[in-house]
Amino acid sequence: MLDRIFKLGKEAAIYGLSSIVGRFLNFLLVPLYTNYLATAEYGVVANTYAYIAFAGVIYGYGMDSAYMRFVASLEKWDKKQAVSVPLVSLTATSLLFSFALYISAPLLADLLGIEHAEYVRYSAGILFFDTMMIVPFAYLRMENRARMFAGMRILSIVITIILTVIFLVVLHMKAETVFIAGLIASGITAITLLVIVRKEFTVHFSTPLYREMLRFGLPYIPAGLAGIAIQVIDRPILKALTDNDTVGIYQANYRLGVLMMLVVGMFDYAWRPFFLTHAKDEDAPKLFSKVFTYFVSAMMFVFVAVTLFIDDLVRIPIFGRHFIGSNYWGGLDIVPIVLLSYVFTGAYVNFVVGVYLEKKTKYLPLATGAGAVVNVIANLLLIPRLGMTGAAVATLLSYVVMAVGIYFPSQRFYHVRYEWSRLARVFVLGISIVLVFLAMDLQPMSGTALLIKLGLTALFVTLVFVLRVFDNADIRETKTALLKMFGRS
Repeated sequence: MLDRIFKLGKEAAIYGLSSIVGRFLNFLLVPLYTNYLATAEYGVVANTYAYIAFAGVIYGYGMDSAYMRFVASLEKWDKKQAVSVPLVSLTATSLLFSFALYISAPLLADLLGIEHAEYVRYSAGILFFDTMMIVPFAYLRMENRARMFAGMRILSIVITIILTVIFLVVLHMKAETVFIAGLIASGITAITLLVIVRKEFTVHFSTPLYREMLRFGLPYIPAGLAGIAIQVIDRPILKALTDNDTVGIYQANYRLGVLMMLVVGMFDYAWRPFFLTHAKDEDAPKLFSKVFTYFVSAMMFVFVAVTLFIDDLVRIPIFGRHFIGSNYWGGLDIVPIVLLSYVFTGAYVNFVVGVYLEKKTKYLPLATGAGAVVNVIANLLLIPRLGMTGAAVATLLSYVVMAVGIYFPSQRFYHVRYEWSRLARVFVLGISIVLVFLAMDLQPMSGTALLIKLGLTALFVTLVFVLRVFDNADIRETKTALLKMFGRS
């Protein structure tokens, strides 16, 4: 069993290369933004990208998921049709949507509180090119071309970083830097991807296949909008109840949860092809249960490690400045809450198996919609009392609701007996270590504090085995799988 889990881990690592390297490089933009942009300017960028995220769901209308589901079970459809139909559809609709955004930019900017209409026009271009990447990236995933997938994602991020440095540091441009760099990078990447998949394109458009894809993909619009609402709706609400400065500080600290986001993201890229491939295996439910135990354990380790050392990370000196500008340190308290939110995001990704396999996508908007409703209500109630901390707590609550909401229908269609006792042990252990650390109120960057943090991290790892989160059989099988992976008998 573990040889398949390690194969999943290997593929996740390759997919994650684009996320680990790329998002880490992308994360390095945060120091640039926090040192060269005022908090209010960064708040405007964060607020605009929140709207881009919402629009992106409508632009894509579930076609990536529809493509992967139908290409994985091609009984009567030609493989080239499975690529061409969603690609042609997305090209036509995204052109229409972006044209509408471009001509209505002044009106939308005024309506949404975006300071410059040009930001809306840049966003229209970004959304168009990002939509053109949807099917090619899904194609690379289903063809197991993980290295190409990773390379293309890294290419896009590297272009963005280079342009951002040129525009922001050399040319002394301001917030428009983020949009122009993103537009150019998206355009180059989209054109390159279309060249890669050109041989899979056919001029024959299958209307029956298109109808079936729409039937499968359209429920992803309300589900996706609800999911995006959970991720970004706090920015517009936070702006309405506070100001752009607060939004900028919140956004910068929210992005400090990047390591946990990487774990979830790299897992998700490999997880869907993995469970589609192994769903009919005799021991598949047991396999999926074990995957979840390993996954949550890794998530809790990241939660502990990042929470313990984040105060030191932001204070690292770089060329006379700090890694994160000191004006943004007031929001560091939200980082552990954001990290914990990603744990439940990962749970949702695991639990989706049943509704996905049985094509019961109608349950997705119910689960994510419930999470979105909780998110909005909690934001409105908590932000006036707790400020940006209230927004972070609202996000956590919404992801808990979303994970629970998808768990029950998914179990009904495909039952998996999860190892709840072990999961509870590692979860409580991680929370306990963090609470002990917070109670100590250690001075950042001091030698003594660093030693204590290293000790607490080591204690977490040790207690994971002492509390038998992994039993002896797991450890023996892990050793065997590792030896097999590296070619030893």
